[in-house]
Amino acid sequence: MSGRFPPDFLWGTATAAHQIEGNNTNSDWWAFEHTTHPRIKEPSGDAADSYHRWGEDMDLLAGAGFTDYRFSIEWARVEPAPDEFSAAQLAHYRRMIDGARDRGLRPLVTLHHFTGPRWFAERGGWMSADAVDRFMRYVEAVAPILGDVDHVCTINEPHVVALIARLIAGTADRDMAGLEPDPRASAALIEAHHQAAPILRAHWPRQQVGWSLAWVNAYADPGAEDAAERYAQPRQIVFADASRDDDWVGVQSYTRTKVGVVDGWLTELKLGPGVERTLTGWEFYPQAIGDAVRTVASLVGDIPIIVTENGVATDGDERRIAYTDAALTSVQQAMADGVDVRGYFHWSLLDNYEWGSYRPTFGLVAVDKTTFARYPKPSLAWLGSHK
Repeated sequence: MSGRFPPDFLWGTATAAHQIEGNNTNSDWWAFEHTTHPRIKEPSGDAADSYHRWGEDMDLLAGAGFTDYRFSIEWARVEPAPDEFSAAQLAHYRRMIDGARDRGLRPLVTLHHFTGPRWFAERGGWMSADAVDRFMRYVEAVAPILGDVDHVCTINEPHVVALIARLIAGTADRDMAGLEPDPRASAALIEAHHQAAPILRAHWPRQQVGWSLAWVNAYADPGAEDAAERYAQPRQIVFADASRDDDWVGVQSYTRTKVGVVDGWLTELKLGPGVERTLTGWEFYPQAIGDAVRTVASLVGDIPIIVTENGVATDGDERRIAYTDAALTSVQQAMADGVDVRGYFHWSLLDNYEWGSYRPTFGLVAVDKTTFARYPKPSLAWLGSHK
């Protein structure tokens, strides 16, 4: 990094409930994990048992010098059956908000991070006629516990949620590569986002509402630039356009994707020999986040940007530090050029369940799968001290 960030800059890590809490048995993803789909290498099981150990996790975060924590509320726990809302689960997540504040951590709370109740999926999920109405009832139930939460993310990576809708429905391939988001799900997600914001602000007028966009940095060989533009547009730009009236927009990016036209078809191209790959098989390309915030800023206009996720899956923590250092430098360069970036959340605090496998390790903290003991990596202290 070339220097420090502003004093009020959000500086934290991000997690998602299903990936760390464990035994989210009422969720659509729990059901999907127990199918024979080739994407699933293992189920989530106990995950990191963070449902019970969230205080320990927050202690690690605050102790390392971070000032912010992004975590999600699990809809499947809060509404286990249609219109049956759990007061106990709402109280649990309110305790997490209080616990973060007590430790000097500002919570950024996500209301939907990929997973929903099993009953919602069985009714058609985001492709059902009443999807928006069902989500609004959940938002109405959760809104009262969100006092002292300055930033709320309605939906994480809506374009990926629209892809997951096709994956769970059995209409996507194992990797979702090159697939366009389901248009019905996309429209429902945009409408749900737009309807959620006034509900939240009716309870907490000063609350800042946005959502997070997964940005695919597509690039092409010289002479095929139009391929990259056509690849990105259906996946992403519609969701950026829907962000223009938000208080902030989240940007998430990890790598870049090479695209081209092969036999008349727009497709992702394989990485060449000698290209460093991460444990997800992606190119080790830390400048991705700087590229992404610049592009999103050019699309959404004068709206503050928060990097709500960025990180790398690697067994070597020294490579994690190298990646993150270069990524933060790219963010600083974008800020120096006038992009209004207000915060950075590293993915992830813990090694966790990465949607089918525990093999990709993104965490600043390792977790023993049997005892659930936490083992901070050098990157935790390094990043915590570098604001």
